[in-house]
Amino acid sequence: MNKPIIIIGAGDHAKVLLDILLEQDVTVIGLTDKNISKGNCIYGVSVIGDDSEILKYKTDEIELVNGIGSVGNTSIRQKVFSSLKEKGYFFRSVIHEASIVSKRAKLGEGVQLLAGAIVNIEAEIDDNTIINTKTSIDHGCVIGKHCHIAPGCSFSGCVRIGDCTHIGTGTSIIQGINIGKNVLIGAGSVVINDVSDNEKAFGVPARVRK
Repeated sequence: MNKPIIIIGAGDHAKVLLDILLEQDVTVIGLTDKNISKGNCIYGVSVIGDDSEILKYKTDEIELVNGIGSVGNTSIRQKVFSSLKEKGYFFRSVIHEASIVSKRAKLGEGVQLLAGAIVNIEAEIDDNTIINTKTSIDHGCVIGKHCHIAPGCSFSGCVRIGDCTHIGTGTSIIQGINIGKNVLIGAGSVVINDVSDNEKAFGVPARVRK
């Protein structure tokens, strides 16, 4: 049986996830956010306080959804996920009904696939990664933990993305490209060469910028 949900965060990304969960008739206890007053209501669901409210529930009583988004830096999202995993909590994946996921794809814990996302055969999406609206992940791609693949991206086959990497809106990546950990790819880029760990790259074609 599915357990009730607490969403971490109450910003725009959290609202998108809340909308999906409510459409799927999932019970949402509330949202946590230290920057929004307790009792504020979003789509009929209340902000219940900061993240300490989660600790009032046993790990087997609830599941969590990571509603913290990222613009270029996934570190806060990663820290929240890792901290609560260490305490024994489980993160539920959120998969929009208008996404397409092959039965031969592999999804980790807490993965989020938003409207129009496509994940093709033998693709692997690791824990706590966002595949945002209308992004296409083709066959054999491997995407690491704590990544954000922003709206409208297109990955050809067998692309590999390291942990904690942000791929900007509308980016296209040709087949077989390897992108490292902690990389930022700017919006609208076309990636035709590998990118090493901790680099920033953008442009058409994308080039590493110091």
